[in-house]
Amino acid sequence: MSNRSGLFSRLCTSWHVLLVAWSGALLMSPMSGCKKQDAQTGVTATEIKIGQTMPYSGPASAYAVIGKTELAYFKRINEQGGIQGRKLTLLSLDDGYAPPRAVEQTRKLVESEGVAFVFGSVGTAVNTAVRPYLNSNKVPQLFIATGADKWADPVHFPWTIGWQPSYRTEARVYARYVLTARPAARMCVLYQNDDFGKDYLAGLKDGLGDQYDKRVVQTVSYEVTDPTVDSQIVTLQGAGCDTFLSATTPKFAANAIRKVFDIGWKPLFFMSNVSASITSVLAPAGLDKSTGIITGQFMKDNSDPSVASDPEMNAFRAFMKQYAPDLDPNDVNTAVGYSEAATLVHVLTQCGDDLSRDSIMKQAASLKDYKVLLAIDGVKITTSATDFKPITQMRLARFNGKSYDTFGELMSGD
Repeated sequence: MSNRSGLFSRLCTSWHVLLVAWSGALLMSPMSGCKKQDAQTGVTATEIKIGQTMPYSGPASAYAVIGKTELAYFKRINEQGGIQGRKLTLLSLDDGYAPPRAVEQTRKLVESEGVAFVFGSVGTAVNTAVRPYLNSNKVPQLFIATGADKWADPVHFPWTIGWQPSYRTEARVYARYVLTARPAARMCVLYQNDDFGKDYLAGLKDGLGDQYDKRVVQTVSYEVTDPTVDSQIVTLQGAGCDTFLSATTPKFAANAIRKVFDIGWKPLFFMSNVSASITSVLAPAGLDKSTGIITGQFMKDNSDPSVASDPEMNAFRAFMKQYAPDLDPNDVNTAVGYSEAATLVHVLTQCGDDLSRDSIMKQAASLKDYKVLLAIDGVKITTSATDFKPITQMRLARFNGKSYDTFGELMSGD
């Protein structure tokens, strides 16, 4: 009798487990009416939860002000009522500019924090590391702060989109100028040994065409773990170059500027846009040592006195004074964070009440002549399902020892 009773008890338990499992499956099914809520992961009636990793430590920590500015921008949006009553919560975690740590932090944001999407993370290597994971899970990877050309690949990675001009586009602009201003150039390139640096080489090959092998006489790479690039600069000078492109991140850009000056080398000097900040690169390197450097700009220079009366710049400075008083309003990276955040707010507003991941991604890829805040005249964003290159135009600018002087016309590198 006891055996039959135990068997009955076990059967009852088994049926109970099956019933609970079946009930749970029913609750999770599309027929249950929960489909919309499931699709809007990270979104409630009062909140939109956003994820981000940022190099608050490590060799690229100069970019951390981008994340800090974005946090401040969303604070202002929340004080103004949010997006249709929903507050923006940005979870910005330190990745140290290290891909393994970025993967760990991104998985935490998606799996533990349940963010709706990832936005504005800095760095080519770290975004490359997390891209397969985010795309396989259909999590939007929006307006990432890196200009790698590969972000414009909607066929293979439909959930990833950049924001700024690609490094390859930028290098094409430099190549076009070199062919005009110094057609017999002997050019050297210092580049970071990853996709970031190699995009500049690819862009020069595009822009110089059959002149590449004649004009580019020496290229030298460095690793982000290198203490300095002093030896690389000496090697490049020894090659007899009269034109130099520094495709470097801020720490190494400042190092390159100092070394070029200290050894008496005076090439036509191009600096990658992401390392042209007066505050975080040129000033630490020495403003006198930085005089004459040329870069490509798509944003107004917030340190330039000539834009002091610009209405958008005045609004930006008022914002910085109120919401980010500890940050330098002259640092170009604060302007980047401000403008990227404004672009995201525009996208979320366009979503209306459909804040599913599908809808957010669709709106990011459906921008039409969107005027970027603080962008130079003529720069607008247009995207589509087949065009994941938001900003493609730049204008050249030369540092005069105090600020940048723009010259030439607005150019597209595409």
